[in-house]
Amino acid sequence: MLDYLSFKKIAGELAGINLENYKSQQMDRRIHSLMNAWKIEDYDQFLTVLKTDPRKYLEFEKKLTINVSEFFRNPERFAELQTTIIPLLAAERRNFTIWSAGCSNGAEPYSVAIILRELGLESRARLLASDVDRMILAQAERAVYSPNEVKNLPPEMLAKYFSPEGEHYRLAVEIKRMVEFGHQDLLRDPFETDLDLIICRNVVIYFTETAKGLLYGKFLAALRPGGFLLVGGTEPLLNYRQMGYESYMPSFYRKPALEERSEAR
Repeated sequence: MLDYLSFKKIAGELAGINLENYKSQQMDRRIHSLMNAWKIEDYDQFLTVLKTDPRKYLEFEKKLTINVSEFFRNPERFAELQTTIIPLLAAERRNFTIWSAGCSNGAEPYSVAIILRELGLESRARLLASDVDRMILAQAERAVYSPNEVKNLPPEMLAKYFSPEGEHYRLAVEIKRMVEFGHQDLLRDPFETDLDLIICRNVVIYFTETAKGLLYGKFLAALRPGGFLLVGGTEPLLNYRQMGYESYMPSFYRKPALEERSEAR
């Protein structure tokens, strides 16, 4: 009979996610809540259900990857992107690349796409977005959103970039086309390099400290000198200097430029 640790390892492999990288208290609570809801008595039965019942497997996968996002979530951060960070990138480089890591339902990268459009910079920016959850990526590519997911948009922006579809809103095709979506496990898969801005918000709160350290190291290596990392408001990099970053403004960290590194030596 399977014990819990063996079950978690096999179930994680089934889902393509290393569950050991997630905080055990949160992950264990989600797994056992499903067991209770499905009236499953042991881990062998649970594994059999996951392998034979596609609906329950999808529910299990959704439970593991919490996906909550909305357009312009934490509007002050997007205001800083529009007024400070993105204009700085445009001043420094003719063409630049922005990556939304753990993009969930696409609201975050599409918000950035709208900013680029408003600034007239869409032709100069490459906008990447990735997530480990294939279901949520399919939802992101459909780009149809509930009223709650677009609640932070000013009415004029909602009218400009969305069209009503029943009780929901469909994003304009010209904004959809600006984002390149891809499936990616942040802890296992390689990253592109020479990136100008990485946005990773409300993702690492579920990771262990070891997994966080690994991820922030990979982000640093992926950024070009002078590039920026934007994290969630509840995820400050307390030891950012030891990690190799500079603090730029609340929630924004910067990889030192080459000349600054030379001066530090």
